Amino acid sequence: MCFFRINSKMAFIMRLFKSSSRLLFLLTLMMLSFQATAEGISATRLQAALTTSGQMSVSSRFQTILPDQLKQVLNQGVPLNFTLSYQLSAPTVAAYRFKFGQLVSGDTTIHYKLSYHPLTNRYRVAVGTFSTEYNSLETALRAIGAVANWRVLSSGALDGVSAKEAKAEIRLVLSTSQLPKPFQINALTSKNWQLDSGWQSLSISQE
Repeated sequence: MCFFRINSKMAFIMRLFKSSSRLLFLLTLMMLSFQATAEGISATRLQAALTTSGQMSVSSRFQTILPDQLKQVLNQGVPLNFTLSYQLSAPTVAAYRFKFGQLVSGDTTIHYKLSYHPLTNRYRVAVGTFSTEYNSLETALRAIGAVANWRVLSSGALDGVSAKEAKAEIRLVLSTSQLPKPFQINALTSKNWQLDSGWQSLSISQE
């Protein structure tokens, strides 16, 4: 009789443990799903190569998820501007020259303009005078921050520098200062409007 009670208790504990494990597993999946769909900007590709000409060639891609408020603003005809920036942090001498060069040159950034056109029900991404239209917002957002073989340094700037010695970062951010004034106030008071990937280190290889 005592043995039967012990077995019953053990069976109950095992069932409880399995139920708790399932619950923990489901909660983990829910948390991962929430993180995957969280609003903001996250990098999905961060690559660079040192070229034979002593330059650095950058390729990047980002996942951008807009909060509902920004989607509404966009669909009301207000364009959203994003800036992709690059910085060199090593080697030290080259990094110093790079920072000095930033004072007289603006070729360390790429500006993306995302807009919605209700007549065609399409989204447009413009970089300078070049633009492309997309059928969905999700597809258009994939183009924001996407760049391939972006030469960010002058020829010879990294001559004699190995991939292990070089360090560089890029950053994609929503330029809230280019929003109309009323929306700039919202951007200052709401963290949801402050979309910023932060400085992300590039994985650098030798070409």
